[in-house]
Amino acid sequence: MNRRQLLKIGAASMVVVGAGVGGFAVTRTPEKALAPWDNDAHGFDDARLRALSYAILSPNPHNRQPWVAELVGDDGIILTCDLDRRLPETDPFDRQITIGLGCFLETLSIAAAEDGLRADIEYFPEGSPGERLDSNPVASIMLVPDTAASSDPLFKHIKSRRSTKEPYDTDKPIETAIFDELLKGSRKSVGWSGTLDATQVADLRRLSWQAHEIESYTPRTMQESIDLMRIGKAEIEANPDGIDLGGFPLELFAGLGFVDRVQMADQNSTAFKQGLDMYYALMHSAMGHVWISTPDNSRTSQLEAGREWMRLNLRATKAGVAIHPLSQALQEYAEMDALYEEIHELLNVQSPGRIQMFARIGYGPKVSPSPRWAVETRIKRA
Repeated sequence: MNRRQLLKIGAASMVVVGAGVGGFAVTRTPEKALAPWDNDAHGFDDARLRALSYAILSPNPHNRQPWVAELVGDDGIILTCDLDRRLPETDPFDRQITIGLGCFLETLSIAAAEDGLRADIEYFPEGSPGERLDSNPVASIMLVPDTAASSDPLFKHIKSRRSTKEPYDTDKPIETAIFDELLKGSRKSVGWSGTLDATQVADLRRLSWQAHEIESYTPRTMQESIDLMRIGKAEIEANPDGIDLGGFPLELFAGLGFVDRVQMADQNSTAFKQGLDMYYALMHSAMGHVWISTPDNSRTSQLEAGREWMRLNLRATKAGVAIHPLSQALQEYAEMDALYEEIHELLNVQSPGRIQMFARIGYGPKVSPSPRWAVETRIKRA
């Protein structure tokens, strides 16, 4: 152990002893970064801000929160992508980011209906982008008063929605009736499928784990995740996006020098191996799988898939079913090509059709929400 490590341990020990272990533990919650989940939307005079305060809670890859909403006139919104928040290694064509923007649009539409407003949404009003997203609008939105705009029953589950990245209860199967409810999609352009069959679930557990291994053992894709890790309360509150790693005792271990980004990237380190063990347990506790496919891979199809994914996530929340999206086997880089082909063959989705979302489901523990930037930080005014 070198001098630098000893100094780290000494400093961290002083913090813990000074605050008391219990005091240190209870002060690790990043309240500021979690505040958007508790904000009262009705504190905003502008109905667009009320709807947007819910839209920012939408699921999105690596929690990058890539949305920028420009307020136009009295009732318009222009949605663009913050191009600095893309994932060029694991999402080289911005497909996953586009799906996340679709989730945002669906949540906004659901929330607007609470105010008796219909969200008229035009996708890519200045033309669809090419291989990568660009600075042009992803969508143009008008919130229009509509007496037929009734409250969506899924609205009340927005603030309770989670992506549950924990092991599921392997002694508790999912009831068929509940499973059937999860797969009630509403868009004809999006295909819904899933399985509770033990043999197929076992195959998909194996494939999910292999895909995670490939992403982990490919240095550039693993580094993309490591670079986005926010370790401890201070980092999470400074940048409430990316992958939050907080709470006691992890923050204590980080302060003691036992966990850091260098170790997480080192394939021979204990931290790296423990990370793999954790995900092995996650993948192999799946009690079923669900997936969304589209007849092509156009940008419009990606947005539509995101909107349907949002609704599936909310239906799962309503039913008390945990859900965890597994994007690895769907990613488009060379090392993943074989598993990309295998999952499409296994799930009988033929080109030009495309699986857009794939997830494990089951019954899991209650988890905290992911950090969020405040709605005001995601807004531009024309």
